Amino acid sequence: MQKNKRLRYNIAFLLIGLLLPGSILKAQTIVNGSFIHDEINRTYRLYIPEIYNPFTPVPLLFNLHGYGSNNIEQEYYGDFRPIADTANFIIAHPNGTVDQGGNRFWNTFGGAGVDDVGFLSALIDTLSATYNIDLNRVYSTGMSNGGFMSYDLACFLSDRITAIASVTGTMVWPRFNTCQAIHPTPVMQIHGTADATVPYNGNILFAHLDSLVNYWVEFNNCLPVPEIIQIPDIDTLDGCTAEQHIFRNGDAGATVELFKIIGGGHSWPGAPININITNMDFSASVEIWRFFRKYSLDQLITGGGQMPQLKADFELYPNPASHTITLMHQNSLQPGHTRLMVYNTHGQQIYTRQVGNGDQKFELDVSNWLPGLYIFVISDEKGTKLNRKVLVR
Repeated sequence: MQKNKRLRYNIAFLLIGLLLPGSILKAQTIVNGSFIHDEINRTYRLYIPEIYNPFTPVPLLFNLHGYGSNNIEQEYYGDFRPIADTANFIIAHPNGTVDQGGNRFWNTFGGAGVDDVGFLSALIDTLSATYNIDLNRVYSTGMSNGGFMSYDLACFLSDRITAIASVTGTMVWPRFNTCQAIHPTPVMQIHGTADATVPYNGNILFAHLDSLVNYWVEFNNCLPVPEIIQIPDIDTLDGCTAEQHIFRNGDAGATVELFKIIGGGHSWPGAPININITNMDFSASVEIWRFFRKYSLDQLITGGGQMPQLKADFELYPNPASHTITLMHQNSLQPGHTRLMVYNTHGQQIYTRQVGNGDQKFELDVSNWLPGLYIFVISDEKGTKLNRKVLVR
């Protein structure tokens, strides 16, 4: 993130990657593209595996570079290409813009200037117009500043991003305090306790990693106590060890995972080059894809089969909704005994009304509601009859 902490896995590293055994990739398609967004020429690089078939929808993975790096360096450093060759997904390696010091970066501080969230949303549209992208399976990961940017997408492009993973990144406090995720969001964090660039314990600008993880654990309603797995210390010479913390049973099956690298630095575990105390006991790329592949956006928004389900005597539709939401009950509801309450994801009640007077059906106008996720609760003196999350667009 800081200039004096810049990762220097540049031209020399790239040449090393090109010369590594097995690094010559065959039969894949590499596409370098660009388009104008907000009057800025934005560039990107795609990796399309040989097994891609245009008649079959495939996931899209954003792999975002760190501060001072670029998309080609990230393609080699945090390498997903061998995984895509068998799992069949497209990898997008976009470039950030260039700051006054000549360093590429992602604008994750929320100030005026470059709209990277808008650019990456436009990139989804651009790619899905040419390739058969499964829009329910769009994921983002990244190194350092790219990890920060992945959190930005989870918070501010939530209707399009299924799950994210951050390697050595966190959130700046202003973004942390204004996150607007609208659905249960699976999150993986990989971070070294000896990271001097983005300190594990945070600082005046960066969120503490435990605070960040706990935020997503609470947001997803995961169990607060994790299962902790000690990663076997396969490489005893890498100077660090690793723990995997898994927070389970979140809404819609969303989980939060933390790989805590004890003594690890600002680096990508399992990378082809060891910099800054790199853990070599596991591959971050393998673990990230193992995590992502379980999740689909439509299941997270509607709850799949794991969120509280509508009682058989109630019907609520459509979901997602944009104009009106209809509630139906198979029997006449008694006046004065049943109440509908609607909450936003901050737990604030934004609507309430009595349900009854003999009606079996009523419509609620949501055309003026802010886009986002809302929780509909219907209860009477005997308890909750309905608990459903609805996406308003």
